[in-house]
Formats: sequence, C-alpha cells, structure tokens
Amino acid sequence: MLRHSMTRRTTLGGLIALSAARPVGAQGLTKATIALLRLSSSGPIFIAQEKGWFKEAGLDLTMKDFQSAAQVPLAVVSGDADLGVTAFTAGFFNLAAKGGLVVVAAQSAERPGYQLNVIAVTNAAWDAGVRSVKDLVGKRVAVTTVGSSVHYSLEIVARKHGVDTKALTIVALQTIPNMVAAFKGGQVDAAVFPITTFRQVEAEGNGKPIAYVGDEVPWQLGAVFTSPKTVADRRPLVEKFLVGYRRGAAAYHLAFGKRENGKLVPGPNYDEMIGILSTVLKQPPDRVAAGLPFIDPEGRLDVGDIYKQVAFWQSTGQVARDANPKSFIDLSFIQGHFNVPGK
Repeated sequence: MLRHSMTRRTTLGGLIALSAARPVGAQGLTKATIALLRLSSSGPIFIAQEKGWFKEAGLDLTMKDFQSAAQVPLAVVSGDADLGVTAFTAGFFNLAAKGGLVVVAAQSAERPGYQLNVIAVTNAAWDAGVRSVKDLVGKRVAVTTVGSSVHYSLEIVARKHGVDTKALTIVALQTIPNMVAAFKGGQVDAAVFPITTFRQVEAEGNGKPIAYVGDEVPWQLGAVFTSPKTVADRRPLVEKFLVGYRRGAAAYHLAFGKRENGKLVPGPNYDEMIGILSTVLKQPPDRVAAGLPFIDPEGRLDVGDIYKQVAFWQSTGQVARDANPKSFIDLSFIQGHFNVPGK
C-alpha cells in the first residue's frame, strides 16, 4: 500500500517555492470560474482564495457552489465553469470518456486515520447484533445515489470483507438529509455517511459506527478537472489555478495533515486555517475539524486507483467498456503522480 508522507521541511520548501509568484495588477488578471461543493474537501481552494494566492498567481477566480457531485462536472462540460473539483462518480467517468473532461490534479482521498466517510448502523440493528460489514448481509443500507462515491465506498469495503453487495438491499435516497431521516426513522438498517453528518447523528443518540472507509480501503476520492478545450486553448489559466491551489493544499496539509491514533494533531497555522474553513463552511471549528480529509500537499493523484475505479464501474455496467482513463488524465501539469500504469 502506498504511503503518503512528507516532512515538514519538504512541505515548507514547497510553500516557499510556490509563493515565489509575484502579484499581478487587477487589470492583468485572468478571469476563471470553478464549480465545487462547499465542503472541507474543497479546503485548499477556500484557503488560497482567502489568502490571495490565486491573485498572486495571476488569476481572478470566481467560485460557483453546487449541491451535488453530479452537478459539478456537468457545469464544466456545459461551459458554465472553467474548472471543477469534486468526487469521482460513474457519471463523471462517462462524461470524461466521451471527451468532456480532463483530470489535472488530486482533490481529497480516503486514507487511514482520516475519518471522512463511515458505515454506520442504527441502534436497532446494533442491538440485533449487526457489528461488522459482514453482518450487513440481508440488511437495508442507504446511499445517496447509485454510482456515487458513497456507493463506491460501500462496494469496496464490502468486497474487502468478502460480502457481495447483491446480498444487501442498497437504498438510494438522493440526498444526505433523506438518508438521515430514513436512518433515524428505522426505514434502513445502515448508511454510508460523511463523518460530519454522522457525528451529529451520533451525538443525538442515533446509531453506531462499524467501519471507517479510509481505514478499510484507501482510495482516490476526488480530483481537479477541466475541459479538453480549456487545456488546448487556455492552458495558462489551468497553470495559474494550480499554482494557487497547490499553495492552498500545502498550507492545508501543514495545518491538518498529521494524525496520531486517528486523531488530528494541529500543525502550523492551525487556528488561522480552521478559522478560514469554519467561516466558509458556516460550521463551528470543532465540526470542521471532525471531517478534514487527506489532501496531497502537491496535488498528486493516485493514478492507478482511478483505473481501478473505472474498471469496477465497467464491471457493473455503469461505465462504458471502451472508457480509457489514459485518455482523460493529463499528468503534464504536476510532476510526481503515484502508481502511474506503465511506469
């Protein structure tokens, strides 16, 4: 298993190098829009925007908020946004395979110690003896939508434990509030929740965790992407964005990247960085801190894992058989990506 590690010295060096870009006058800024979800996984963007690092890189960035991961790539394909950042889904891969999207950098990833998504069971299911993933056989498990990153999380964790998800009843409830309502009301036995959502459910005395996805099966959850036309016609825009984004990712990693026994150990500038995210996400700092995902400080992708995701969705018939990740992953913007097939 790949181990992502970086010393503080190395990360600080990266920050110094990236900060070498000189500010550009307002009239010389390139205008760009990015589609995203207002979640902690977009943290590097919020940090870089607040610190003025996109402007220093020559970019006047406007953020467009969306409510679901499926909407973000559609905004890029339609031309409503120049860039996008969100989780991979079967729908994303279909759009990319048809020439609509190009992946250029990493967003969040599931890693051990980072409690990002959790499989939880209701109190009734727990009392009935459902204590592990294997015990979910024959049970009703809630996800947002079929083909989503939440659905994929359930599939890969179940597969690890030798459970065929055909033996479960997967209930697609479209939204997280719907999942919470069904979970509390006993219409399902289990659900795959974002950790911040589950912590609230748990605090209200409803449900118990049985598996944290990152501890079970690390995987590349999301990415930064654009359109092939933008890469061809406006490459400097993408390059400027990634200068600011990587400064944000490096600062995020310094503040939030250390874990001990699954607990966050605050790093340099923690208070400032958690304050930025708390304001943007409109959540108290402790709630934000409970759901901070792993984000590579240099924006490097686990490329091989993306190939695995595409192959899985192809095996279920949700992604076209001729979809080839090599055609929609551009490794030229950032050096040092991980697990690149053929290397």
